[in-house]
Parts: sequence; C-alpha cells; structure tokens
Amino acid sequence: MSALLRQIPADIPQDIRKIRIENSHLTELPRGSFENVSALEYLWLNFNNITVMHIKSLEYLPALKELRLQGNKLSSVPWTAFQDTPTLKILDLKHNRLDVLPEHALRYLPNLTYLDLSSNQLTIISRDVFYNWPVYQRSQRTEGPLEAISNAVLALHDNPWICDCRLRGFVQFIKSVGPPIILMNSYLTCSGPKFRAGKFFHEVELNSCTKPVTSALDTNLTVPAGLNITLTCFVQASPSPAVWWTYALKLLRAFNVSTEPISEDTVRSELLIPAARPADAGNYTCTAANFLGNTSVAISLRVVAPWASTTPRGWAPMAPAEPGAHVEVRIAKQTVYGITLEWFAAAAAEPGETWYTLLVGRYDAAQKDTIYIGPGVNTYSVTDLLPATKYEVCVAVRNQAPRKGQCVVFVTGSDVSQMEQREKLIHIVVIVCAMVLAVPAGMYACTAEALPGCLARCPSVCPRRRRGGPAQAAGSKESTLDSLPAGSEDGLCRPDGDRGPRRPPGREEPDKARPPHRNSADLY
Repeated sequence: MSALLRQIPADIPQDIRKIRIENSHLTELPRGSFENVSALEYLWLNFNNITVMHIKSLEYLPALKELRLQGNKLSSVPWTAFQDTPTLKILDLKHNRLDVLPEHALRYLPNLTYLDLSSNQLTIISRDVFYNWPVYQRSQRTEGPLEAISNAVLALHDNPWICDCRLRGFVQFIKSVGPPIILMNSYLTCSGPKFRAGKFFHEVELNSCTKPVTSALDTNLTVPAGLNITLTCFVQASPSPAVWWTYALKLLRAFNVSTEPISEDTVRSELLIPAARPADAGNYTCTAANFLGNTSVAISLRVVAPWASTTPRGWAPMAPAEPGAHVEVRIAKQTVYGITLEWFAAAAAEPGETWYTLLVGRYDAAQKDTIYIGPGVNTYSVTDLLPATKYEVCVAVRNQAPRKGQCVVFVTGSDVSQMEQREKLIHIVVIVCAMVLAVPAGMYACTAEALPGCLARCPSVCPRRRRGGPAQAAGSKESTLDSLPAGSEDGLCRPDGDRGPRRPPGREEPDKARPPHRNSADLY
C-alpha cells in the first residue's frame, strides 16, 4: 500500500494466492506479469496509474477468481486477455476511462458473477454486448432448472449515456433484463441530447436510426441589397446529424451558422448573410450527415436593387418621380482624388427607412456608376478619382430620377503636391548657389597660380601692365575664366628669351579665330 513500485515485483513466491498493490506508481501490466504465481486467486491493483494492459498480461493465471482495477486510467481493455482466466468471477473496472465496449467484450467471461463498469465514459453500447455474454445466453434457455444458474450483478450507472437511436437496443435490454442478471442501479439516466438530459431509461422511447433528409421552405430567393438575409434549411435524421454550409465549394465560417433542434428528430440550421451585396449572389448548399449517410439541399440567392428587379444603369429614370421628395446635396470635403458628400431629404416621409441612389461619373460620360445607400446614412466618400478631371455626382431618393439641384459638378485638383513643388524649388536653389560659389573659387585658384611666377621673372613688366590705358582696362573686362591663365603666360610672364613685340591686349590677329565667349553657366 502506497509503495513506490513502478512494476510488478519479479520475486513473488510461487504459492501466493492474493496480491494487493494499491496507491502505487504502476503504469502498465506487461506480458507475463504474473507467470511465476500460477496459484494466484485474488489480484487487487486499485488506485494506481495503470493506462496499458497487455493482451497476455494475465497469462498463466488459470485459478484467478477476482480482478480489481478500480481507480486507474484505462481507456480500453484487451477483452480477449480473459481467455487465460476461465474461472474469473469478479471484475471491477469502475472509475476508469472506458468509452467503448466491443460486441465480444463479455464472450470470454462465462462464470462472471459481478461486473462493475460504473463511473466510466460509456456513451453508446450495443445490446449485442450482452446478447453474446454466456451468462445471459444461459438464462434464455428454457430447458433445465433456472435455479441452477447463478445470479450476475451488473453495474452500469454514472456513465454519460447519449439517449438517441443508437442506444435504442441497449435501453430495451435494460428495460427487459431480469434474474439471473441483476442491475446494481436500475435507474440509469440520460446525459444527452439536451432535451433528454436527466431522464431515466424507462421514461424514454427511442426511434430507429434514419439517414438525414434535408429541405428548405424556399430554394430560390430574390432579396434587396443591403438587408440582412437568413437562409434556413431543415434536417430530419436520427441520430442528430452534423450540419454545415458551403458556398462556391468553400466551407462557410461557423460563427455565421446556428443549428438547433426543434423536435426529437428535426434540426434547423440558419445561415446569416449581413448586408447582402450583389457579390453574395449564388448557390448556398446545406449539408447534413450522420453515420448512415449524408444529403444536401441548395438555395439559390439573387441580390438586386432594393426597389427594382434589375439594376439601373446610367441616368435613366428608374420610375416616375414621387412629388415632394427633394434632396439637398453639398460637398463637405474635397481632396485631389475624391470628395465627401452630405445630403438631406427635405420631405422624406420616413427618413429612417429611406434608401438613396448615388450616381457618380465623369461629366461627359454616358454611363455613371450607381451606388445604393441604406437607410439612416446621409454621407458618403468617393475616392480613387482622376486628378484634374471634371466629375458630376447626383443623389436621388429611392426610385426617383435625379432632379435639378440634386447634382454637384466639381473638378478634382492637380496631382502635383506641395511637397513635390517644394522639392523642385530646393533643387533649383542648390544649383544656383553652386554656380555663384564656383566663380570666385575658380578665379582665386587661377590668379594664385600665376602671380608668383610673374613677380619672380618679370618685375619690370608688371608695373607697365598696371599703367595700361583705358583700352587695356576694357580688354580685361572682356576676359573670361578661360583667358586668365593664357593672358598670364602670354603677356605677364613671358620667358626671358622671348623679346618679340607684345600685342596690345585689345587687339587680335586678323587671321586667327577668336574663341567663343562662354559664361559661368557653361562650366556646368
């Protein structure tokens, strides 16, 4: 008891008849766990952590009479393992996690007198599980005295039974069972479906299982744009089917679908389409399925203008104008690529239920785009317009044609933004500043290179240069940046061996071409 055992001890004496290991750390019963104790009659392994039981874990235990596995974590049991324990009389499996009993589960327990399957996770059981039990089969034989058959106690309570058509045979078995099979608790209760939760088995009448049958009140719907639309389909099936909606071969999101039972074998499924648009038109398919099969029904949806069967185009009147319904329209905001409109229906009978039609297009366009505005909205923004383009917008009430004063003509702005203009101005300023700064720097570089040679080699020429007349001064004004170094070499600083006559700076040889005059901008 409460030992830190993680496996069955291997040195158990061979003559041991009873083993009890509880509140320990056993997690499995491997093959041949008790092969050395063939005389074992009582095996108690309650309240451990056993999750796995090998199909040959009870091998070499022909004398075993009692097996208790209460309070473990078994989700399944290898029922064929009991072929090695033909004399087993007590099998306790309560407070485990069993959720399935196969039809042959009790076939190898012919001498069982106590079977406890209570407090597990059993939801559906076939009555064939008990019809194949040798104890029940012996009780149904007419020949021989019944008093020779031992009673068998059966505990099945505290399981989450789902009382639908799949449990019909088992419920009938429970209602008809009698000695030698005795129920420890005959008041078995239903946990589902919801409308049967809490009811006793003897209070319910279950029908046979049926394949789903789907239907819809209307399979062709035409609805106005902007309204909330609910598509409904009804499914008759047993057990309750799984229902889903598809549109264009795509599964629709579950939060737009609601499914609820309206009777024992009928469920209603609804698909909500908020603010239906023309793009929502098409075929919607409601599909239902259970273990017997599946079926579906398609609903065709058509979305049109809220007051007409077809969508109006251009400026054509949709219907004769209703007297007294005038709309005042103004531009609340305008940008380069769009505007925001505001309007007010001056004489609308029911402002909360009034629909509006917005017609937008270029001023000279024959066809305009049509936009439908639902009740309670009196503003709309038109975007993605072309810049520097003339447009016209009209607002009409319901089925009226646009009247005089209900249209606004406007021209969108230029697509050159202030930021772009500022960037261009900055580029121009930078170029001009570079040109202005480059001229003094170039002149300084040229003169700084020429003056040292002049002072070193031609000290007598420089004074004569300064005493030149007005003609020389005028010639110096006409000189350019290109002529500065040439003038320095030819006139101011000639080599000492060159004693030829010096040309006045204002004169040129007739047969020599004069270089073209260039300004500072040509340097760039």
